Amino acid sequence: MPDEQPNHAHERSDANVRNLLIFGVGLSLVVIAGLVVSRAVFHYFVGHQGLGPPASPFENVRTLPPEPRLQVIAPMDLRQYKAAQDGVLSSYGWVDRQAGVVRIPVERAMDLLLQRGFPVRTTTPLKQGAPKPPVKTPDAGKGLPG
Repeated sequence: MPDEQPNHAHERSDANVRNLLIFGVGLSLVVIAGLVVSRAVFHYFVGHQGLGPPASPFENVRTLPPEPRLQVIAPMDLRQYKAAQDGVLSSYGWVDRQAGVVRIPVERAMDLLLQRGFPVRTTTPLKQGAPKPPVKTPDAGKGLPG
């Protein structure tokens, strides 16, 4: 049985350039025709079919999302927050009027503490059954951190 396959592994003829050009031109014409028809149909429906009344009388009203909202201008928000906190720290005001608790500026509070002295806890004898306070040993603190 003789080998019926040819010895060459490539095409013997070139591609038909005329058929390729006809195919390319035809494809371009189909794409252009599709765009023209789409545009014509779009303009027809815009002119002949109105959208009707709005779905809601409140369609132009912008509803705010629920809290917390994103910051639009974070540096400005931080400045406002710091100014409000500085105002609280440097002013007099009531914390709880019924209990008679007031707020005074930090500088004034520090001056009063220096004048009057810091409060000191008095030592009281241990009650029966109360745990004993820890005893400091010379090697305390030399162990592992933790």
